[in-house]
Amino acid sequence: MAARPSLASGIALAAAVVFLATAFRDGWNRGGTDFPNYYTAARLVRQGAPLRYYYDWTWFQRQVNYAGIENQLAGYIPQTPLTMLPIVPLARFAPQTAKRAWLIGNLVFLAITLIMLSRVTRLGLAPIALLAFAGWSSLSVNFLLGQYYVFLLFLLTLAFYCMHLGKARAGGVAMGIACGLKLYGAPFLLYFAVKRRHKELAGMAAALFALAALAIAIFGWTDVAAFATQILPRSLAGETIDPYHPGNAALPTLLRRTFVMEPELNPHPLVANAPGAYFFLQTFVTVALLLVPLLALRSSKDSKRDFAWFVLVLLLASPNTASYTFILLLLPISLLLDEASILERVSLIALYIALTLPTPRDWSWLFPKLWLLPALVAVAGRPYWRLLRWRTAAAAMSIAICLGALSAAIRLASYRQEPGRRYERIAVERGALYSSSPAVLRSGIVYESMGAGHYVLRWLHENRIDRFAFDGEALHPVALAPNGPIQFELVAHRASTLLLLDLSTGKAVPQPGVARDDALRPVPSPDGKWLAFTVQQSGSKQVWLRPAPGGPAAPLTGGACNSFSPAWELDSKAIVFASDCDRGLGMSALYRARLP
Repeated sequence: MAARPSLASGIALAAAVVFLATAFRDGWNRGGTDFPNYYTAARLVRQGAPLRYYYDWTWFQRQVNYAGIENQLAGYIPQTPLTMLPIVPLARFAPQTAKRAWLIGNLVFLAITLIMLSRVTRLGLAPIALLAFAGWSSLSVNFLLGQYYVFLLFLLTLAFYCMHLGKARAGGVAMGIACGLKLYGAPFLLYFAVKRRHKELAGMAAALFALAALAIAIFGWTDVAAFATQILPRSLAGETIDPYHPGNAALPTLLRRTFVMEPELNPHPLVANAPGAYFFLQTFVTVALLLVPLLALRSSKDSKRDFAWFVLVLLLASPNTASYTFILLLLPISLLLDEASILERVSLIALYIALTLPTPRDWSWLFPKLWLLPALVAVAGRPYWRLLRWRTAAAAMSIAICLGALSAAIRLASYRQEPGRRYERIAVERGALYSSSPAVLRSGIVYESMGAGHYVLRWLHENRIDRFAFDGEALHPVALAPNGPIQFELVAHRASTLLLLDLSTGKAVPQPGVARDDALRPVPSPDGKWLAFTVQQSGSKQVWLRPAPGGPAAPLTGGACNSFSPAWELDSKAIVFASDCDRGLGMSALYRARLP
């Protein structure tokens, strides 16, 4: 009997040594995403920068460069106002030093997590460590990128550990901290309410209230409210970066690829361009995924399996997942293995390993993990279906249908007001994530765009698009005359410089002056009769028009998304602008609005 524990301990120790010599070492020596996002935000907190700017892609990119991080596209969306809080003490150090401190901290968090899991199960420390290393790919990516999910796993495990020891309020507080920092676990408010776990519910609510108060104290009410009304709703809808990319193995992504056409990111939907079906199904599926399991859990007394199954349900309902996310499976799988049969153990471990493996690029369009995760939920939830009353389940499905229909009606009304239904799409390139800040010339349109590792300038002319790349981030092009040249800001080596670009030669020369971002400044038409400007209201930005001598203003764009950066065509008969409608938040494309 003693040989098996010794063998397991030896294998776990060998795996730990290999991990330290490979994945941990690579993360220790290399920069790259995603740690710079957290680190830059932490530096901005120490500098007292307004929160609302964190969610502006180009502004945040500038700060990343100022922090000493080069050749790295970055962004803070969809993080909460306090996601960066654990990194703030490290922001006084250089980026790589701070990352190394974070990696050491993550080793400590992982070790404590394994110890806690060994104490709330009968598996033992070595088998749980082997289970963690069985998810090698997911664990490695967390350390390579300096990601957040080992720390989040620690918080979720701490929540269950406290509840298991009878410290209900402390468990609720830990869950509230996890929710406030990363939004995972928010539905546990419903879980605690349905299970009548009043102490946990009170602890979680108190933690969320305290974190909200802290965010307001740091950033002010206006910026926190802006996050709640402008950033949070679209983040929950999965509208971050590329909401059609199969690398995000989430239900909203699959539904978008199936039913929503987007010229650059999804020109050929899998079934049809039927946004109404997408709006209905996204809400219906999310509500049903949460409501039906909660009804099944209501009468269950198996606290360990209940908690584990609900964590799996939350991962399935999440609007955003990535390879590093699946390290969170270590918690529910450990709890489920504790009392599982041999067949169930084999199924759980096989699904866990498959979910933590990288998805081959050629298979990603099949969303394999999105089929494996429901299978895992089904295996773990098998005992609950007999607890579910079918009349209650039917009532829950009816509620989900009604909410789906209501959501579809509201969102379709907004969808019809978006630029894509009313105006011409221009500068279309397959796979382009971001196009903004158009500058109109006689020869065409110059605009900023995301390239491979940098922001670049692109020139739309003569039915083709040319690209101008520089050693740094090329931002905010401005046409100084109808024939050029183009003035732009180059952010490189912790400095911002104005340059003049000659489109005919592709050469850029420095220009005296200080770069300014005039995105909200009214733009007069060349004939002097109109002003175009960007207005922030009702949770979104819209382009408006007003007669230049004065008079009532009217919106040019609409929808529950952002349209901005207007630029007049030289004949004053059309406006070119950027809009992130049908795309990731802030990840805009270009439109042309022809005026009567």
